Amino acid sequence: MSRPRPDNLMLRRTVRDHRAVLQQAMRAHQADDLDTAERLYREVLDLHAAQPDALHYLGVLCHQRGRSDEAVDLIRTALRITPRHPDAHNNLGNIHKECDRPAEAEACYRRALECGPGHHNALGNLAVVLELQSRLDEAFEAYGSLLQKAPDDARGHYLMGLFLRSHAQHMEHLEQAAGCFGRAFELDPRNLRALEALGVTLYALKRRDEARGVYRDWLEREPDNPVPRHMLAACGGAEAPPRAADDYVRELFDGFADSFDEQLLKNLDYRAPQVLVDALGGILAAPAAALDVLDAGCGTGLCAPLLRPYARQLVGVDLSGGMVEKARARGGYDVLEVAELTGYLQARHEAWDLVVSADTLVYFGELQEALAATRNALCPGGWLGFTLEALDEDADRAELTPSGRYRHTRRYVERVLAAAGFDDVRIAADTLRREAGQAVAGWVVLAQRPGRGMPADDGDAA
Repeated sequence: MSRPRPDNLMLRRTVRDHRAVLQQAMRAHQADDLDTAERLYREVLDLHAAQPDALHYLGVLCHQRGRSDEAVDLIRTALRITPRHPDAHNNLGNIHKECDRPAEAEACYRRALECGPGHHNALGNLAVVLELQSRLDEAFEAYGSLLQKAPDDARGHYLMGLFLRSHAQHMEHLEQAAGCFGRAFELDPRNLRALEALGVTLYALKRRDEARGVYRDWLEREPDNPVPRHMLAACGGAEAPPRAADDYVRELFDGFADSFDEQLLKNLDYRAPQVLVDALGGILAAPAAALDVLDAGCGTGLCAPLLRPYARQLVGVDLSGGMVEKARARGGYDVLEVAELTGYLQARHEAWDLVVSADTLVYFGELQEALAATRNALCPGGWLGFTLEALDEDADRAELTPSGRYRHTRRYVERVLAAAGFDDVRIAADTLRREAGQAVAGWVVLAQRPGRGMPADDGDAA
């Protein structure tokens, strides 16, 4: 038996080396140490430029860091080397979906299923993008197929519950959704979003004692968890706080960050950012990139492309670090910060020409302190624009609802804006979203800090 030639020994050593480095990179990636993971993936590719796993996972990482075009190129390169890799097709689909390219995402998920018919994650993702494209019958069929093929898949039951609740046409659909959420939590007790969705759905079904029971049982198991504590109050099982606690908001949105845009986009009637910026367009001068703008409660950055034409500087602030990371990946901001909104505004005097807050103050029952802080942060003549959920009655009050959000009456909003020192208040009624198949009524509110102002159009108050 002949001894291996030196060049063969070198090749074997190189293969061993790059495999070891690849394993280190994957461990760093799983631990969310993205700097180390990226460096190691690139080391692998220096050793073996056509290593498909390194190309694939580096692509996933680049997307996480907001470099989605580079991510697509890397995964497509990997797929030219291993064209029947279902995970790579699925992840490429995820990137297209999160970049708002549902047709391209659909093609990737279908290819993943051709390569791996048992790839249940790809089937669930296919159902989601079909729903995004308003192909509801096809989406329902895909969700049903997922549950038939993987009856113990907790994610599948949760997604089906969301679909049924979002498109409910009668109470039976909500009953079915409640069953899906209950089964999802039974299969995966870590899925607290399913438990929260169950409580909200039970309340919508007027099964209020059961909803409160869900949150009480949850709170007994996790007494330090702010989510069941807040939601129990929202269902009338405890005294309502004046605003949602910071730990509740942080826990809610950090856990929701990865699927936030997907859930909003699935509900195609979600309109708050566009409606709010359209209203501002009626009172601001034509966009000229001349204003210092704060996106107060920026979330994943849905307002950024709408505000960017007005902004010389666009700053986003949010309490949820997970949401801010998504906004950073989306791009469009000059600065992004993680902070509690009222304190952040109180620390900045006459810093902005425009403060915009889409669906953030719905987590405040008492608005006085936040609005006074906003006035302090606006330059004289600056404008505030925000949305609220509407409590349509002739009273001066706010209430916490079973969704965990607050509703406010027009009279309450007018009073607290006047007390905070705003004038030229304009309040218009509009539908900002749909929930459980029903329109959610809202207020679109504009108000100005008195003083020397920006050029503005003369619009009539609503």
